[in-house]
Amino acid sequence: MLNVRVVSPPDVTGRLVDALATDDGVLNVIVLEDAARNPRGDAVQFDVIAARANTVLALLRGLGIDRRGSIMLEDITSGISARADAVRSTIRRALTAPPIWEEVEARIKNAALYSFSWFALLTIAALIGAIGIFTNSQILVVGAMVVGPEYTALISMALALNHRDRATFRSGALALVIGFAIAIVASLLFSLAVRAFGWEPSAFDDGIRPVSDLINSPNAFSVIVAGLAGVVGVVSLVEARANALIGVFISVTTIPAAADIGVSSAFGQWKEARGSLVQLLLNLAILLAVGAVGLHMQRRFWTRRAVRAGSGSVGDVTS
Repeated sequence: MLNVRVVSPPDVTGRLVDALATDDGVLNVIVLEDAARNPRGDAVQFDVIAARANTVLALLRGLGIDRRGSIMLEDITSGISARADAVRSTIRRALTAPPIWEEVEARIKNAALYSFSWFALLTIAALIGAIGIFTNSQILVVGAMVVGPEYTALISMALALNHRDRATFRSGALALVIGFAIAIVASLLFSLAVRAFGWEPSAFDDGIRPVSDLINSPNAFSVIVAGLAGVVGVVSLVEARANALIGVFISVTTIPAAADIGVSSAFGQWKEARGSLVQLLLNLAILLAVGAVGLHMQRRFWTRRAVRAGSGSVGDVTS
């Protein structure tokens, strides 16, 4: 269940309350006239069953409350209400609760903050990946994948493609270009220092580099894994499954590829560096494409299911 707090313009409040009164999924409606400040308006608060949340939120947007007032959402993890239990049970038989798209998009947008720490994590992840390549340590390479924050920028760009939001897309693309450029340069400088001081392991000198070989040799499996990871990423974000999202980070060869570009370049292994660059670009492109398509298809699926179940849709409310 979701608690919704609204600051409603006075000329809209009557229509809002009337609409809420006809929705069986809405409970506990409280109206306080002229009680809100900044923005000024009527304070309206109510609870809504998760299966009805998208329809009700579309109603609020259709009334212009998101532009002229304010809409705040809060998850309710527990409550004591026989009526709420009865309503939830009735609606659940008709429809499994769909994702609440405002929350999904808010999670994506909130994660796409390109602060100093975002770039620092990307750089540190590449350095860990470089050490993993030198030592042939798959554990360190996996650790680098988990530390890297690049997927937040990719999924934000995917959402921006769906909304045709050029500004958000450009900011995400710029963050990725700058972030990976810094990460590659850091890996290169680190590798040059390793070479200068002779710190590279003997196995690395002898060309025994199984971890590096996997990274700089893109093939059909690279495409398949990146595509599957992109699907998992979209589903995990929509369903708020953090554990599955971590699986995306350790499935795609972005950070390790960036690290290997720096390592291979420092030792003059240009073929390997080119292979890692192809691997990096391939994974980024596939994750972006699958993310954009996946978000679009998920929303269409749940909207159509809601219409078939009789729970309404955004189009029904805003038209």
